[in-house]
Amino acid sequence: MDRKEDPSATSDWVIRSARPGSVERIEAWFGSHGYDPHRHDTYSIGRTLAGVQSFHYKGSLRHGVPGNTLVLHPDELHDGMAGTDAGFRYRMAYIDPGSIQNVLGGEPLPFIAGGLSNDPRLYHASQAFVQAVDHPLEALEEQDALYDLAMALRAVAGKPRGRKSLDYRSAERARAFILEHLHLGITLEMLENASGRERWSLSRDFRALYGTSPYRFVTLRRLDRFRGLILDGFTLIDASLAAGFHDQSHMTRHFTRCYGVPPMRWLERLRPSR
Repeated sequence: MDRKEDPSATSDWVIRSARPGSVERIEAWFGSHGYDPHRHDTYSIGRTLAGVQSFHYKGSLRHGVPGNTLVLHPDELHDGMAGTDAGFRYRMAYIDPGSIQNVLGGEPLPFIAGGLSNDPRLYHASQAFVQAVDHPLEALEEQDALYDLAMALRAVAGKPRGRKSLDYRSAERARAFILEHLHLGITLEMLENASGRERWSLSRDFRALYGTSPYRFVTLRRLDRFRGLILDGFTLIDASLAAGFHDQSHMTRHFTRCYGVPPMRWLERLRPSR
């Protein structure tokens, strides 16, 4: 059995699948501690394959086991560790809230309480994204799966109460402006002008629709760029500057807050795809 297949292996590993324009997916094994507390600005949708996957989330210690679905909301603080001495193996997909909004069209993002679900609708809807990472998703397959997942999230979460109407078009214009101008020092004034929406109302709607603030969205897109550059062989300092950070230490602080490990540790854990 290959080391990447063996949950009893002593060295932690991560296999990553991330083609341009596709959903990022990983498979990983950890013998004990996995990640320090951190936050993504995506949904983290996953499946524990072996062992117990423990994590702190919303003030409680949760335990993922085979058969349930992990659904961590964007920008919610969490960590990751083995719940027993046997370690744990899992697969995870990082779903852009913008892809969910392409289906929901401006509804508040669905929230799954507790970060774990035994609902069969979510289990089946997430199945495409927790296949082995050496199974690439065709573009149409991925789009169909995103639709099914958005519908399942909405159905399981239920309709939010007491939420004011959101200006989805303005928020989407601001999001598009950010993606096109990451090289700039983006301000709320710029987003106000690009979106046609008053800045504080825009910021409120952006958080409800995409799960994070405009500033965090900018930072995470720069970290995406940074990861791509270091995987292509750039030095940490060159990649930091090219991605829009002031310096390497500035990047490292944000990287660790987002991914739970420093950039070199993140690189060391990666294994080639099968």
